[in-house]
Amino acid sequence: MMGPAHSLSGAAAWLGVGAAAAAAGYPMPWPVLLVGALISAGAALAPDLDHKAATISRAFGPVSRWLCEIVDRLSYSVYKATRKQGDSRRSGGHRTLTHTWLWAVLIGAGSSAAAIFGGRWAVLGILFVHMVLAIEGLLWRAARGSSSDVLVWLLAATSAWILAGILDKPGNGADWLFDAPGQEYVWLGLPIILGALVHDIGDALTVSGCPILWPIPLGRKRWYPVGPPKAMRFRAGSWVELKVLMPVFMVLGGIGCAAALNVI
Repeated sequence: MMGPAHSLSGAAAWLGVGAAAAAAGYPMPWPVLLVGALISAGAALAPDLDHKAATISRAFGPVSRWLCEIVDRLSYSVYKATRKQGDSRRSGGHRTLTHTWLWAVLIGAGSSAAAIFGGRWAVLGILFVHMVLAIEGLLWRAARGSSSDVLVWLLAATSAWILAGILDKPGNGADWLFDAPGQEYVWLGLPIILGALVHDIGDALTVSGCPILWPIPLGRKRWYPVGPPKAMRFRAGSWVELKVLMPVFMVLGGIGCAAALNVI
């Protein structure tokens, strides 16, 4: 799928988690619901860090372009080193390492660890990165062009600072779900994992499928492209994505938000 659909699906997924958490007796304070949805929207773009033409490759200027090249090469190296006889030959690392459940869990766990041991500046860094990606994904057309990059970064930095200040206030959710001393912001890893997994599921619906289950082998393949029957798949950017899935994500997100806030 394309960036806007990925971001919408990530936000909708977190709002759905908010509704489920409220039903289970662990309601999210509204700042957690809002920040988690934005983080998940941003994280839903991050697996494409292995693709030089993806939205994330230009989100942070030369830094992200350089990082994309490194991740692409790393992913390709891992693919070559672990492929089985049934896996096809390829020339790049797109839709390999960063499109797996293992990568999602490691990135999310690493973010939670950074929040614990890195303190406020680590939290601000995590928020800033994902605010930039959320803006790039949700406001795709408005955020395009190098002239808007600085404005996006300023908006993301301001948003991160304000949202962190709101979360820090008692009862606003810094310790949501993990309330032991020293566990503030551990939950930040959850929307990151969710966003990455939702991205993978979205890509699995497209023609190429997605090797979500790696490194678990399936038959003669370790990089099995998980997906529905080919007749049910669509091409990225097609009318199915734009006219059907994106409106569905918006509706489901609205229902999830209302349920999470006990409006319905």
